[in-house]
Amino acid sequence: MADSFAIRLMDKEPGMTSFRSLSSVKKENRGQKVGHAGTLDSFASGLMIVLIGGATKLTPIFSSFDKEYIAEITFGKETDTLDPEGAVIAEAPVPSREALEAVIPSFMGKQKQVPPVYSAVHVDGKRAYREARSGKDIEMPERDIEITALELLSYESGKAVIRTSVSKGTYIRSLARDIAKRASSRGYLTALRRLRIGPWSLEDKEKSTDELLDMTGLFSVSVLNPSEKTRILNGNIRDNAVLSDTDSTRPYTKLMMDGELFGYGDRTSGRLRIMTRLI
Repeated sequence: MADSFAIRLMDKEPGMTSFRSLSSVKKENRGQKVGHAGTLDSFASGLMIVLIGGATKLTPIFSSFDKEYIAEITFGKETDTLDPEGAVIAEAPVPSREALEAVIPSFMGKQKQVPPVYSAVHVDGKRAYREARSGKDIEMPERDIEITALELLSYESGKAVIRTSVSKGTYIRSLARDIAKRASSRGYLTALRRLRIGPWSLEDKEKSTDELLDMTGLFSVSVLNPSEKTRILNGNIRDNAVLSDTDSTRPYTKLMMDGELFGYGDRTSGRLRIMTRLI
């Protein structure tokens, strides 16, 4: 069955959920699946990857990309949600600039991080934020993250602006909390803007799907054997099903047949499998 396939970059506005921000795209693509590869909190803004039709099946690829943010941290108080929408649960003296500059380098590299209680992380099979809203005490499991860049851009009147690049699964709200605690204070995020996801930035919003995929460096182009079409559709991709490949070392490939885009394939398991087909 034929399906559409498109990737768009969106600049989400603050004040709306990631789900609601997709409403106009959904109206334009009625009858097709529309999703995204990574949420932004409602108070946050910036880059979101919007996936349409068959592209939604490529979500795991794009969800694994690193991300870059500019964030504002307010010191002296901590909220239960670690953002402006929460209730204040702790207070402490505002740190000096020297104290912040002293602790920020210690957050570079691979480390463990505890996600916010108010997050979509699953704990014992249930969303943490739902359990928190019901008043339950939750012990959040640590996760492995990596921070590859962290810079203090400004600090004035108890508010710091930082720029950071982080791995998949990193919560900037948790980073704000932890920076504040390490500086003997308390803190929470008051603003967050996502600038980049993997190779894509806000400046790439007008690029086509093909241009965006080429930027990842993850996809080759494979030509499929038309005589093998029935087997391929049944998931049986033999060695002679691929007539040529521009770079078989790449983990994913654009599948062509008879000059048309057939779909996209994954070879990360050591054998080619179809992730999504368009014809």
